[in-house]
Parts: sequence; structure tokens; C-alpha cells
Amino acid sequence: MSKIEEVVGTDVTLRFEATRCIHSRGCVLSRPDVFVPNVAGEWIHPDAATVDEVAELAHNCPSGAITYIRKDGRIESPPIVNTVRVRENGPLAFNAPLAIAGHEPMLRATLCRCGQSARKPFCDGSHTAAGFAATGEPPTVPTDPLVNRDGVLAVSGAENGPLLVTGNLEVVSGTGRTMKRCVKAALCRCGGSANKPYCDGSHKTNGFRADPV
Repeated sequence: MSKIEEVVGTDVTLRFEATRCIHSRGCVLSRPDVFVPNVAGEWIHPDAATVDEVAELAHNCPSGAITYIRKDGRIESPPIVNTVRVRENGPLAFNAPLAIAGHEPMLRATLCRCGQSARKPFCDGSHTAAGFAATGEPPTVPTDPLVNRDGVLAVSGAENGPLLVTGNLEVVSGTGRTMKRCVKAALCRCGGSANKPYCDGSHKTNGFRADPV
């Protein structure tokens, strides 16, 4: 189980799970008074911002490493549109009500697509050291609009194979272009597909190994 740092503020509790962080640094760059880098001792300060500002920091965290508990009881609403954003040379960033076997429900997660993470199905930043290269702007696949665009998204990982996603989903490029709409998808997590972000069966020949999820 991953350790979660939890700091109780006056009106909101701010939580940080380091092992899910992909170091996008959005939190530090936007609110260095809330997340104070390179200091000895306490570095998370929820009272430096309003409750709504703390919530917005969490909503902008692609990996879900930042979460919060408001003392007024309000909780985050799931998105109106389920998306997975393809990050340039990096992971798959999901924003949807996610049902991943063995994990608590979550609304955001970055899942490995380079094949190198030690925390599969989650990204652990290994793509950087591995020199993983994959565009965030794959071509658009013409698809009809979905009847429904929200709802629970079930994500599993086939043994030594792709991520299997079931539910309403829009695949979005790094610049925000909708590339595909689907209710089922097999997404590459071995790093070898010639049709990224989709699986093309390369895991069968490149020696990829991963436990089922």
C-alpha cells in the first residue's frame, strides 16, 4: 500500500501520494505557497489557499497523487465526459470514475504505456530514464458520437498484454483533439505498438511481461 501524506488544515485536509506522482510540477509552479519545494520539515500547507483553490490543485493533478477532504462535506463530481489524454513521450492520463481491480475508486490516474514502470498499471516516471518516445498526437479515427459520455470506466490489464478499458471513453491528444470515441479499447502498455496508443499485438513478440490487473 502506498504511503499517503496527509495534512489537516482549518477547512480542508490535503493528501499527497508520492508513488502516484509523475512530477508534472503543476502544483509547485502554480501554488508554491501550498506545496513548498526543497525545505526541511513540513512542505504541504493547505491553509495557504482557499478550500476551492486547494480543490482546483487536486483537479489539475493528472495522476491523482493530490486529493482532498473538505470539512464542509462537498466532494468532487465526476467528469461529464470520460477522457484519456495521450501524453507526449509519457503515460495515459485518465479522467473518469475509474474501477481498477485492487484499488480504491479514483477519478484521475496516469497509467504506464512505456512498459518500464515498476508500479504497473500506474506510471512511475520510468519513461523518462528509458527514453520512451511516442507522439501525443496520433491520427484521428473517425467515430460516431457516443450515446453517453460518462459513467464508470473499468480498467484491467491482460497478463503480459494491453490495458483493457470498458465504458464510455474519448481518446484525446495532448493538445485536446478528440481522436477516437469508443466503449471498448485495448491500449498498448508494452511500449512496442506501431499503432500507439492502441495495442497491435507487439507484446506477443517483444518479451513484455506484466501481471494481470
